[in-house]
Amino acid sequence: MARPARLTPPPWLTAGLRPAPAPVPWAAVARASVALSAPLAVGLAVDQPVYGALVSMGALSGVIGDTADAYRMRFYNIAVPQLFGALGVTLGSLVYGEGWLAVAVLTLIALVSGMISSIGAVASVSGLLLLLNAVVGAGLPMPDPWWKPPLLLGIGGAFVLVLTLLGWPLRGGVPERTAVAGTYRAVADVLEAAGTDAYDERRQDVTASLNHSYDLVLARRAREHGRAPILVRLLAQLNAVIALVEAAPAAHVAARRFHRPLHPAIPAAVRALADAVGEGRTDIPDLDLPDATRPAEKAVDQALRHAATVVRQAEPNPYNVDDRLGRPAALRVRSRRVVRGVLLSEESWRYGLRLALCIGLAQSVVSVIEVPRSYWVALTVTFVMKPDFGSVFSRAVLRAFGTAVGLVTAALVLAEVPRGWWDVPVMIVLAALIPAFSAKGYAFQTAAITPVILLLSDLLNRQGFDLVLPRLYDSLIGCGIALVAGYLLWPESWHSRIGDRLADSVADSAAYVTQAFCSPEDEDPPARLRARRKLYRDLSAVRSEFQRALTEPPPTGTVASAWWPLVVAVERIVDATTAARVRVNHGAPPPAPEEVTAVEQQLRELADGLRGTDVLIEVRTELTGDEEGVLAPLRQEVMAARAIATPRATAG
Repeated sequence: MARPARLTPPPWLTAGLRPAPAPVPWAAVARASVALSAPLAVGLAVDQPVYGALVSMGALSGVIGDTADAYRMRFYNIAVPQLFGALGVTLGSLVYGEGWLAVAVLTLIALVSGMISSIGAVASVSGLLLLLNAVVGAGLPMPDPWWKPPLLLGIGGAFVLVLTLLGWPLRGGVPERTAVAGTYRAVADVLEAAGTDAYDERRQDVTASLNHSYDLVLARRAREHGRAPILVRLLAQLNAVIALVEAAPAAHVAARRFHRPLHPAIPAAVRALADAVGEGRTDIPDLDLPDATRPAEKAVDQALRHAATVVRQAEPNPYNVDDRLGRPAALRVRSRRVVRGVLLSEESWRYGLRLALCIGLAQSVVSVIEVPRSYWVALTVTFVMKPDFGSVFSRAVLRAFGTAVGLVTAALVLAEVPRGWWDVPVMIVLAALIPAFSAKGYAFQTAAITPVILLLSDLLNRQGFDLVLPRLYDSLIGCGIALVAGYLLWPESWHSRIGDRLADSVADSAAYVTQAFCSPEDEDPPARLRARRKLYRDLSAVRSEFQRALTEPPPTGTVASAWWPLVVAVERIVDATTAARVRVNHGAPPPAPEEVTAVEQQLRELADGLRGTDVLIEVRTELTGDEEGVLAPLRQEVMAARAIATPRATAG
């Protein structure tokens, strides 16, 4: 007799409840403990606990925003959002107790917050603090005069900034150097995995590491900063590893085709370079590499020797270091893009309107229904609806779960710990949990932040244990509003245009194929290199978007699951194109123009079929050519992608 199936929740519902395998950031843990507890101690010492609580709230905002690695980026990540937070609490406190006027003002602030959140990471945190502090200012009584709350919150953020930057004189450049060394190690791993099933995952790690390193090193233009030789040298070392990244697909194809993986001395040599980069050394011994005979082996050998030469350079000429692979555009260009993106982007307006609708409903509900300390409803909506936190649906579920766990902790603290100086050691412990748990996932972050906010709120309104149950009800109301008004009522929640997003990447892959095998007079290697980097970065963003969609309930999650193999297939197409180009560069016969045209047409046809659809489509997979030529592996990957796009019911 068959045993009955066990009732288990679906994976898309429980994915966020599994802690991520991230290390504990001990330095951040120490900073959070000091930044949130010290203001409380000072406030108690001068008999102004409310002032201390407000400074700690500002410090909490700084702790949440301190997510960058490079010190110069951390300055902007903490300082700029604090200005928006100060503006938010000022506007909120001006409409405290004003009923429907407060509803209107917070709704408008939510619209602005949502629209600017789409600009980038710093703008996202700025929009979050603008709305959060406005909600707190409109929901809690603030000390007079009007300038005190923003000043106190700003002091808290500045305190976190000072603690963060204490290590800059001693560790300047260390995060960037560590990131570049990590990229070298990721390349060593992908070369070691060439020809094995682990290659795809290692190559994705390389893409993520390259993106991270370029973002750190080129947060500002290194070429324009001759006074920063460390950044110039790191940029040269990062550029040098690109040739190895390009050679890896060729090595993988060759290893699969000839059952001949790379010699272990090659990844070992790359790891030795990684150690030198991480330690800032230039004393690299001569490489002892095996003889290279095949085109792929020659490509790896040449790229590795070039990387070693660059690592040996102590002071490369900044004007000979190309920063176009990842540098930001000029300030005026970025400003125009930002204004155009905020004012004219359909996505920006759509998210802004969704957030404004949810905040407006939250404030309207608590204005009509008697809800004690009702600001928590809008706070919940704000956290759940933040665009770069993940799926709205899963965030609502995880927020409810995390809040429940956090409230249990808060209940124990508020019930058993007397208010006063005991708040300081309690805050030392609770604050330390925020960065430690934030690295594990959204639900864990919520569970850590909830008791901290409740303890600080109690210092402002002295409700004690009576705060706990109302906060649970408020959180459930906020999650419900976000689910209904921010998720269920919007068509894209149920009909995600996943095919359209993937189609853009397929079309870019077609253009990359054409660029990789253009005529000699039209060939532009630097432009091809930049196109490949952009394509890999875009594919990484598509992969992240798909992974986010996998956490949505059906039908969105089901559709994303069906499309997922095609995402992998497109990445392999780009790899195969790069491998073919590398083989040609090192002696293999170039493909005939008609072969290149046929592959490009197939990819463009696939892109046209994918665009604007939520279902897999039937496509043809006929693609012929020289089975011994360099494009043979690429044709196989294109045919595999087109076969994936064909529904099983009609395949074959």
